[in-house]
Amino acid sequence: MIRRIAFAVPGDLSTPTGGYTYDRRIIGELRRLGSGVDVIDLGEGFPRPNAETRAAALAKLAAVPRGSAIVVDGLALGVLPEIAALRARNPLIGLVHHPLALETGLAPDEIERFRASERAALASMQAIIVTSPAIARVLVADYGVSPDVLSVAPPGSERVRCAHGGGGTVALLSVGIIVPRKGYDLLVAALATLGDLPWRLTIVGDRRRDAQASARLDADVLRHGLTARVAIEGAVSAERLAELYSAADVFVLASRYEGYGMAFAQAIAYGVPVIGTTAGAIPETVPAGAGLLVPPDDVRALAAALRLLISDAGERARLARNARAAANLLPTWAAAAAVFVRAIEGVS
Repeated sequence: MIRRIAFAVPGDLSTPTGGYTYDRRIIGELRRLGSGVDVIDLGEGFPRPNAETRAAALAKLAAVPRGSAIVVDGLALGVLPEIAALRARNPLIGLVHHPLALETGLAPDEIERFRASERAALASMQAIIVTSPAIARVLVADYGVSPDVLSVAPPGSERVRCAHGGGGTVALLSVGIIVPRKGYDLLVAALATLGDLPWRLTIVGDRRRDAQASARLDADVLRHGLTARVAIEGAVSAERLAELYSAADVFVLASRYEGYGMAFAQAIAYGVPVIGTTAGAIPETVPAGAGLLVPPDDVRALAAALRLLISDAGERARLARNARAAANLLPTWAAAAAVFVRAIEGVS
């Protein structure tokens, strides 16, 4: 059995995003396996912490008992290259959901700062766990990470009852934090061209990370005259989210990049046909035949995919059957935790 683990996360572990959900589930599985896991809250504001938060985070990490393995979530790790000083006393394991420099909307100088900082931080890790082969390839090609230290632990999916759909009006569901990378501006623009079709969209996603992106989404919906057809629910309970997946006819998310795409996998688990993009790890997450993938930032292609699935019940049914078949092959949280155990044991 592995030694005690300090699992360092930036801020509140209960934050309703895919990355925090991943961390919570892995921590729960590690504890189920008998590992002692101490959660360390590194503070709010990452990946742009102020000097006080940064200093406090480093002090918390330095206070971890000697010999305990430290797992650091990449949202914080990428801007804490000073963690290298702990390598001699604690096994260091990095968890990368997707590189910070690949977030949409960054200025060129910030991209370079993130890339340099994250490259330095990753160089000090004895093991690095990523959520998809796509991210592993990026770290090797662009960050100088050796394949020998990399392990891939895709998020798990629950075994759930298949969706029953929303009735006559096609129920579209989009799930993801409200940030530019998720492409809600593209989705609203595409749907604005489909006023002749019977659809209704529900958007679920934390609105607190990027106030500007949330305000833009509200403005886009208003500008296109879609307030009666687009419901923005913000963050919701697990029970409410399950209800929405169960009632969905189509899942759609126009992401400009995904390190894995947990919401896509969850849609597949419910047997819901998917519309997404070819960005990042999405083609690896959405099985062939379970959805339609279009180029990122292509409103016309997105609108065409939406038109097809909204107007063609037979095509929706075909993709739904394929999604239900693929659901049984989705990764499990137990398998993901086993990857963590092997990686930590390998450096402890």
